[in-house]
Amino acid sequence: MSLVAFLGAIETGLIYGLVALGVFLSFRVLDFPDLTVDGSFPLGGAVAAVLITHGWPPLAATSMAVCAGAMAGSVTALLNVRLRILHLLASILTMIALYSVNLRIMGRPNISLLMDPTVFSWVEQPGWPARAWMIPSVLLGVVIGALVLVNLFLASRAGLAMRATGANPRMARAQGIATGAVIVGGMALSNALVALAGALFAQSQGGSDISMGVGCIVIGLASVILGEAVMSTRTMILATLACILGAVLYRLAVALALNSDALGLQAQDLNLITAVLVAVALVLPGWKASVVRRLTRRGAPANGRPAP
Repeated sequence: MSLVAFLGAIETGLIYGLVALGVFLSFRVLDFPDLTVDGSFPLGGAVAAVLITHGWPPLAATSMAVCAGAMAGSVTALLNVRLRILHLLASILTMIALYSVNLRIMGRPNISLLMDPTVFSWVEQPGWPARAWMIPSVLLGVVIGALVLVNLFLASRAGLAMRATGANPRMARAQGIATGAVIVGGMALSNALVALAGALFAQSQGGSDISMGVGCIVIGLASVILGEAVMSTRTMILATLACILGAVLYRLAVALALNSDALGLQAQDLNLITAVLVAVALVLPGWKASVVRRLTRRGAPANGRPAP
């Protein structure tokens, strides 16, 4: 794998780390299967791209994209909480609606940002070598900031209420927690992170496309599962860190597969690679547990006597 491909995989992996963090909040913390991600990711890119092309500062455009993502997540939660629509179906309805919303926002299937300023413009001036290292460094700073803020929130009173709602909503209601409001807030935060990732992705790739969110939920889930398989998740800090690590490892695995001459894979094989990686990520925890059990049995004393 070339240096360009490696740094590109790190860059994309860090962006999808924000997606994995949002998916972790909805699936793991809130226990809310949310497919809105496939719509809120391109929503963030669409809002940021349109506002930038209309003269907005990139930071302000990115902030508005985050707000748009939060609104999308809130709509999904309200469909579930207020209208009593099944959470999975509510997220599918929002995802389908967001496709038309994104087209309406952009006015066309894609928008180019190659000639417009972005949040990365200040690191693109020195030339290729600086840009190749600086953009992943900037994204690393953004991801670390998001990681710290999410963990501070989860350790706060509101965050503990959200964790309690996901673990046992009936008990949470018995303790006086407004579970409906907690779900709305949690889904807003989850999709705000995903929309932030979409806005950063559009600016790093030089444009926004209506189809750039296809399979985003699969990537997010694969990143969460892969991260949980390769490192301990005993604490919330480690669990959120595992999401970021899983996303980076996922993109590195994809880049390695596409750049391997022995495998002979091409860009059109991306969905096949994704399916294989997701399958491996799903099976890996079971294999890991099986190996641990076998090692434990071999080391266990037989008939009360220490093993030789």
